[in-house]
Amino acid sequence: MIPIPARITEAAAQIRGYGQQRSWLARLDMRLEADRERTRLKGLEFAGPLRIQRPFYPEGGVCHLYVLHPPGGLVSGDRLAISVHAGAGSQSLLTTPSAGKIYGRDSDGVAQGQSVFLQLADNAGCEWLPQETIVYRDANAVLDTRIELSGDARFIGWDLVCLGRPAAGETFDAGRLSQAIRLWRDGRLLLNERLQLEGGDSLRHSRVGLAGHCVFGTLLASGPGLGDELIMQLREVLPTPDFTVTERLGVLLVRYLGSDMSACRGGLWRAWALIRPAVLARPACIPRIWLT
Repeated sequence: MIPIPARITEAAAQIRGYGQQRSWLARLDMRLEADRERTRLKGLEFAGPLRIQRPFYPEGGVCHLYVLHPPGGLVSGDRLAISVHAGAGSQSLLTTPSAGKIYGRDSDGVAQGQSVFLQLADNAGCEWLPQETIVYRDANAVLDTRIELSGDARFIGWDLVCLGRPAAGETFDAGRLSQAIRLWRDGRLLLNERLQLEGGDSLRHSRVGLAGHCVFGTLLASGPGLGDELIMQLREVLPTPDFTVTERLGVLLVRYLGSDMSACRGGLWRAWALIRPAVLARPACIPRIWLT
């Protein structure tokens, strides 16, 4: 068993506050440490239906981990709290085997959601690359991601969301989504993004909002190697206006807004393949689970 830092319990409590007596918290806490030539999983604590598959090492010392949620989706009141502490010098990549689903709420209307807390020590390199989240019509969804970097830690991550099920003709015309993405380095808040969206909001159709689209994704990266040359390369390979590339306060942002999750996923894969060598000094190594 590993001690749970106060930041982790705070993140879990943030999701807990949305639920009531019927709420079910599933928790997964991991500690990764550099051990000679490999990064190893040195601590693991879990409760509820959250697990990891055994570590993989397809590129030498980098530890690849697949986060598993066997139910495959969240119903009213369900909450997931995932935390990762990456020790100094550790190198890791975390992903999921399939899309996450947040189903429409039942009669009690209790929110369901996921909290992710990533804490990177000096010179750690961590990638958080989950597959997309599908928010069903009439869901009451909460998505919260917080990243804390220390020293020369390097991070690449993304968050992909699909509102409704466009392939099935289901639009997100009812329900709620609350999303937050925050990133600190050495205690300084560098990125603070929040989205509060109601299914019937004019924001869904406004040109300053989602402009009628149902798929959006954000890739963020922080670390060395970010510069004008990389930004120009990204802008050359990503189609506009669906994708935009910006950088501020040492945080690179690649965004997609459209109606095609395959296009969103494919574009962010291409962006990641360019960003990874620059930030982490190694070529892209696609997790096998993405291709199954």
